Amino acid sequence: MIFIQDQNYGKKPNQPKELINELIRFPQVRLIGPEGEQLGVMSSREAQLKANEYNLDLFCVAPTATPPVCKILNYGKYRYEQQKKAKENRKNQVKIEVKEIQLTPQIGLHDMETKARAAVKFLEQGNKIKVGVRYRGRQMTHLEVGEEALNKFIELLGDSAQIEKPAQMEGRWLIVILAPKRK
Repeated sequence: MIFIQDQNYGKKPNQPKELINELIRFPQVRLIGPEGEQLGVMSSREAQLKANEYNLDLFCVAPTATPPVCKILNYGKYRYEQQKKAKENRKNQVKIEVKEIQLTPQIGLHDMETKARAAVKFLEQGNKIKVGVRYRGRQMTHLEVGEEALNKFIELLGDSAQIEKPAQMEGRWLIVILAPKRK
């Protein structure tokens, strides 16, 4: 005999998370009409009949209120508007990336200037920068050399960056977070 395991066994298929029409089973609800007018407190069955008179849906706006608040509206149009608002909010959301620049304690001046130019470009794009100085082997005994290199790098950036998180050691790395200066 072969048994097939159904992962959805015992679960109700695709129930909407929102309470609409027959899913509203409260004894009493406060009803708001399609134009926003108060229609009073009534049973959920009466509210459903009122919604049917308008050929619209009954939607539970505030299920935790006492009594729960329901509104008569076109549910399809309501969901479309909600999705449109959510899409607009995602579009207007600012995405800030953290770019990483790695230095060594003995970095040459020209290499540091090249990395500083790249950092300025990142900052102009509105990104944050994580600058790390990596210590290897015996370099750990002279942490001040890496700190000097980091301070010189920050000086090269000039007034285009501000320190968001001051320098601190994380293992063999001395790390500082820089953010673009506010205009």
